[in-house]
Amino acid sequence: MTGHRHHQGGPEDDHHGGCHSAHRERDPAFHDAQARKVEKYAPLADTLGASGYQVQTHALIVGAMGAWDPGLCGGSASGKTTVANKIIEALDVPWVVLLSMDCFYKVLNKEQQELAAHNEYNFDHPDAFDFDLLISVLRKLKKGKSVKVPAYDFTTHSRRKEWKTIYGANVVVFEGILSFANKELLKLLDMKVFVDTDSDIRLVRRLQRDIMERGRDLVGVIKQYNKFVKPAFEQYIEPTVQVADIVVPRGGENFVALDLIVQHVHSQLEKPVTVETPQGTVYEGKRFHRQRITGVSILRAGETMEQALTAVCKDIRLGKILIQTNHDTGEPELHYLRLPKEISEDYVILMDSTVSTGAAAMMAVRVLLDHDVHEEKIFLLSLLMAEMGVHSVAYAFPRVRIITTAVDKKVNEEFHIIPGIGNFGDRYFGTDAPSAWCENESTDY
Repeated sequence: MTGHRHHQGGPEDDHHGGCHSAHRERDPAFHDAQARKVEKYAPLADTLGASGYQVQTHALIVGAMGAWDPGLCGGSASGKTTVANKIIEALDVPWVVLLSMDCFYKVLNKEQQELAAHNEYNFDHPDAFDFDLLISVLRKLKKGKSVKVPAYDFTTHSRRKEWKTIYGANVVVFEGILSFANKELLKLLDMKVFVDTDSDIRLVRRLQRDIMERGRDLVGVIKQYNKFVKPAFEQYIEPTVQVADIVVPRGGENFVALDLIVQHVHSQLEKPVTVETPQGTVYEGKRFHRQRITGVSILRAGETMEQALTAVCKDIRLGKILIQTNHDTGEPELHYLRLPKEISEDYVILMDSTVSTGAAAMMAVRVLLDHDVHEEKIFLLSLLMAEMGVHSVAYAFPRVRIITTAVDKKVNEEFHIIPGIGNFGDRYFGTDAPSAWCENESTDY
């Protein structure tokens, strides 16, 4: 990395590289460097303020703002799962979940188990499904919450002990033979797609699947098809084509229909949404889709924000930067860097709890730019900033978006925000260091 000094160390170096105030107070060179910093940044802040530059406070809302849920229905072996997977692949957006109705078969009692073993149990009837559990799970997913989903073993006709955890998503693709058969379930589906495949093709596919994958015999599969599968399709599944928004003939081979579905989902994801925060504030925004978000924390205090970020962005990638002030020069130096691969096309949320002069934040932005991250895709996120820090970052990188919950006007001679919130890293981690302990942005030079 040209232009930065490196130190081969880990995240723990924010302790070892720190400096106590007692050492600084006895070092005239340090205070000379600090004075030069004041002279450097104060005129800039005054100039920007005089020119009418407004310091604004924003709130950042990240995460699932109500998942969008297309539902797929169709006869057994019609190609619903194939269509669902092709839609997901073509969507190319983060946080997409595929939920199958097959997971929600009811637990069979001993008598029903014996009937199933002899192909005498009707798995295609609405009574075979646990709709209460299914609707509860889908409602939670639509709210962006994590859920536990049962796993069904088709060989033993029973639920497995291990349930799968599914986390919140932007899109939940739901598929099943009776997706449109329940009124409450139907209300949860934002788009209804019926996969229409010729009955002879469905029978051939079912024979291949049940014999090869589920260990059934030919006679039993045909018996079950004629006695249960075909009548159920004619009575419960085929009539629901009337409620479908789109009918897809030939299933996964119909690329025109798949492309139309994908375009419609994208258009829905781009629509404005209204979110009410836990504090009761209403936020107007748009869904984020297609590209990845990466979180980068400026150690150590920036790490305090990672837990909240990962709680709402389940599969977000994280990076870390350690920047500390040189004891002799008063200039920020890069000591540690770990960024995810292929970060250049990501949206990056750069996190630090407090920003006073903005020097460390500006170096962190410079590091991201050196890794080909686009300036307009960088969000500097902080709990508290000084006006000086806001002005400095905005002047140096006008396309970086600055998001903070509050702005204080003053910075003292030790470059602490006044009145500020103290050393946030020490307060969060409980390290109880002296008040003037050198934290990268708590004393951001």
